[in-house]
Amino acid sequence: MMDDLLSGGALPVLQRLVQFTEARQRVLVDDIANVSTPYFKPRDLSTASFQATLRQAIDRRRQSANPAGPLDVQDTRELRFGKNGIETSPNRDNQGILFHDQNNRDLERLMQHLAENTMAHRTGLELLRSEIAVINVAIRERL
Repeated sequence: MMDDLLSGGALPVLQRLVQFTEARQRVLVDDIANVSTPYFKPRDLSTASFQATLRQAIDRRRQSANPAGPLDVQDTRELRFGKNGIETSPNRDNQGILFHDQNNRDLERLMQHLAENTMAHRTGLELLRSEIAVINVAIRERL
């Protein structure tokens, strides 16, 4: 019963969202730290690919015999979903102007991606916190 409570509903989806935004944050911060390093090519994780993979997992769960069951997210080229986290293989970002030091930096774009990712992470955490609060109330049997 407790497994159904923790693996059903929005909890696993929100957990994967927070794990993805955490992993992407590390990649973006690394890009910003190396923005002036010669020959450094920025990397990123595809949000569109993550969203499509998560959408497919949600659809599969809804169509299964147990729609409250666990969320089975399939691995992609960039992301490998483990039981307790996500392993990443970020792609090189070949956009931007190639400078004389062979670096195609674009600090404004990196900062934009960082801000968007931070907002998604905070939103995921807030939603996760509210889901856990609902479970906490149910456990205490209070309204």
